[in-house]
Amino acid sequence: MDKRWSAHWIMDEDFAGLKPIDVYRKQLEPSQGPKHRDDLKNRHMLARTTFVLDDSYENAVLHITADDCYKLYVNGTFVGQGPAQGNHYHYYYNRYDLAPFLHKGVNVIAVHVYYQGLICRAFNSGDYRQGLIAELDVQGRTVVKTDRTWKIETAREYASGGTVGYDTQYLEHIDNRLKLTGWREPSYDDSGWRTPAEHWSDDHRLFAQPTPTVSVYEIQPVQIVSLPENPGGFLLDFGGERTGQFRMKARGTPGQTIEIRCGEELEDDGSVRYKMRCNCTYREVWTLSGSDEDELEFYDYKAFRYVEVLLEAGVQTDPDSFGVIVRHYPFDEEASRFESSDPLLDRIWEICREGVKYGSQENYVDCPSREKGQYLGDNTIITHAHAYLTGDLRLFRKSLIDFAVLSSRTCSGFMAVAPGHFMQEFVDYSLQWPLQLLRYTMLSGDTDFLREMLPVAERLMRYYDKYKREDGLLANVTDKPNLVDWPTNMRDGYDFPLEPVGEGCHNVVNAWYYGAMLAMSEIRQLLNEPDPESGVRSSFKNAFRQAFLNTETNLFSDAEGSLHSSLHANALPLLFRLTEERDRRAVVGLIREKRLSCGVYIAYFVLQALAAAGEHELVYELITSDDLHSWSTMVKEGATTCFEVWSKDLKRNTSLCHPWASAPIPLLIEEIAGIKPASPGWTSLTFAPRVPASLDKISLQFRIPSGTVRFSYADGKAELDVPDGVRVERLS
Repeated sequence: MDKRWSAHWIMDEDFAGLKPIDVYRKQLEPSQGPKHRDDLKNRHMLARTTFVLDDSYENAVLHITADDCYKLYVNGTFVGQGPAQGNHYHYYYNRYDLAPFLHKGVNVIAVHVYYQGLICRAFNSGDYRQGLIAELDVQGRTVVKTDRTWKIETAREYASGGTVGYDTQYLEHIDNRLKLTGWREPSYDDSGWRTPAEHWSDDHRLFAQPTPTVSVYEIQPVQIVSLPENPGGFLLDFGGERTGQFRMKARGTPGQTIEIRCGEELEDDGSVRYKMRCNCTYREVWTLSGSDEDELEFYDYKAFRYVEVLLEAGVQTDPDSFGVIVRHYPFDEEASRFESSDPLLDRIWEICREGVKYGSQENYVDCPSREKGQYLGDNTIITHAHAYLTGDLRLFRKSLIDFAVLSSRTCSGFMAVAPGHFMQEFVDYSLQWPLQLLRYTMLSGDTDFLREMLPVAERLMRYYDKYKREDGLLANVTDKPNLVDWPTNMRDGYDFPLEPVGEGCHNVVNAWYYGAMLAMSEIRQLLNEPDPESGVRSSFKNAFRQAFLNTETNLFSDAEGSLHSSLHANALPLLFRLTEERDRRAVVGLIREKRLSCGVYIAYFVLQALAAAGEHELVYELITSDDLHSWSTMVKEGATTCFEVWSKDLKRNTSLCHPWASAPIPLLIEEIAGIKPASPGWTSLTFAPRVPASLDKISLQFRIPSGTVRFSYADGKAELDVPDGVRVERLS
């Protein structure tokens, strides 16, 4: 906690006196908490206060947060929204400079607070913690703070249309006849509003959010098509996948309706596929008030490209008002650039970039539609790509804290999702956290943070001691789910029972454990700490090879007693140096034969493994191949952001925006252009370009802490330009 608050936590009186529900548990344990009241779900609370300033001021700072979230307005102008979700014992608040929004005389701060009430990946909700705290300091003096002088009211226009995704969000059937207009303005009469309850025993522990609030801006459709079958209706195309809220204005008699359908793609007849593949049915009804100009204001965000606007007869719309209020983590379009002589490669880079852009919200999300959750394993790929695309490592750092602080309290072996109250676990994901911590340090140079996180990483590793047998291998990890890959049809026939996890010892979990051990060794080296486990790693490697190496084929089996050698059971040992020369050749041969017979998630590690084995031509070939399991399939199927799986039809609930498919971004930089940090923070780098003969030109730039790295390749010649002070070691 880094701020002393004089403000009080205020809340809707319906929540006052309710004991918070304890939602934390291990995934396979039954829920112990009481059932959440249905009438307290999906609640929109409006809060406001007015105050008088003698003059305008240069120094006016507002600190604010809300549970679950807020949208902030000052004198009728939207200022921002937040916070990044967090558990109540580590909850974030935001800081705003309000000087540009204030004026002499009467001012108003107006806040729209939303409490969802569901247990899901998108919010830390369902626990009865609801409300708001805010404090405004002008010229160093507190002039506004939340207390019983504020006024609150319920925004009653938001009727539930049911939930979509995995209880991810409520559809919003909006009735403008119930909408309070003008409440964000100083002149609004709030004398009929209620007095909030002050929560004297509120247990939120508040911390300054270490990342900026999401970027919010409006874009217009690139195409508007009239609908002959619905006079006055329109089909809108926003040019690509977007995350945000559709907005428009209309006029009609009281009670007339407009149906809004959103989707990522079109049906064969040209209509919007609003019953989306990803288990979201984006169909909502807007009821008009009869005023001269009604405005549609959705609250929660969706992921979509197309919108269908269907009107009742007599309703009039203003096509100039159609737009999307886009939201995502701030993304500097100039931070990175990539262009090559291969149009397909350029399109692959583009869909991966856009997938990362829209999949980065207050935290990284597995998809911005069905789940909106931050998954630890997904982050291995997303953080790597996001770091190169933006040069902004704050969200990466925060993601490490999310799992170190928020998930480790439930299980020192880490949960798979954080933040959020959805209790899910995967051994595979937990063991990737040390690898992410190491990569963050190499990209950032933040060794102070590394030292702070070392005890967390050590506790994580100790958690798995209870599964060790005499030879050091992990066995019978049955109380914590093992993923291997997803969806299940992408596991290449992996021969071990996973749902539920069976008794025994299998390859992938142990390969991940060894990878985590290697990362811990490198972390200790960077910190000049002793490495007590070098002998343990050596004996573990011997035990792994003894248990899983088929000496007849020189391939690794999926599990003890299995004769099946999947792609997964061989790519991970290759990546983590569990192979020797003879079996290394056999494993590369297996990958060359099986290619990407896996999901897009594991494809990242397959490509990394090939690069580690020096097979860069094959890396490039697989990235740009015409196989079904390839990024070219996404391009051919009209992707504007990278998909959850290789093809739309390879999973029953495919998300068409899934940033875990962004592996080509870091692979092209590190393995094809051959640029890698050699020391923390890029004070030195290695340069070993391995551009394939089929590629004539590349132009690339990205940011590191000291400036911009530029790479070009043409006519067989590679050139590198780095910021002053960066030492370059060119490798053959």
